[in-house]
Amino acid sequence: MAKTKKIAVVLSGCGVYDGSEIHESVLTLYAISRQGAHYDCFAPDMPQHHVINHLTGKEMNEKRNVLVESARIVRGNISPLSNYDAKDFDAVIFPGGFGAAKNLSDWAFKGPDAHIHPEVERCIKVTYKAGKPIGALCISPVLLAKVIGDAELTIGNDKATITAIEKTGAKHKETLHGEVVIDRKNKLITTPCYMLDSTIEQIGTGAENVVKAVLGMV
Repeated sequence: MAKTKKIAVVLSGCGVYDGSEIHESVLTLYAISRQGAHYDCFAPDMPQHHVINHLTGKEMNEKRNVLVESARIVRGNISPLSNYDAKDFDAVIFPGGFGAAKNLSDWAFKGPDAHIHPEVERCIKVTYKAGKPIGALCISPVLLAKVIGDAELTIGNDKATITAIEKTGAKHKETLHGEVVIDRKNKLITTPCYMLDSTIEQIGTGAENVVKAVLGMV
């Protein structure tokens, strides 16, 4: 009997403005399960950059933890990213949301001069070195651009973000809803999701296509 493929999913909090985008996260997990694979979720055990009221869009005077907030999405079934070991998984996927640009990195504030959280950088580097595929949705491909550099990827068609990405040495390819860019040399699969004005159905299509391409590359 064929071995079940295992994918690590890295979250960055809970909620589009200060953490993981919930639709992208849940639909990625659904697509993994639907396509017969298994997932385990991880997040850095760290304070998140800030807390946003998702009703008003305003910053709140609160402090929250990225791992604790990410646990909301997966009913508590999550581990610190420091526990991630590439040998236990066939691939890694990063859903989007501003948490990727505020918690997993400081891209939201520094653009191409951003620093990647050390645990996130380690996760990407060890997976890449092991020759295993990495998927990224929405804004999270910027993590791959910073860590890997010479890569082909997409965040859709936002001109300012494209310009910033290409300053890292990565090559950007414009895409529409549900489309994926597959960098076969580096084993990277990316899709724009809510970087475009998307419906939840289109997010589901993008997540499904990323997962399908990732599993096909394992």
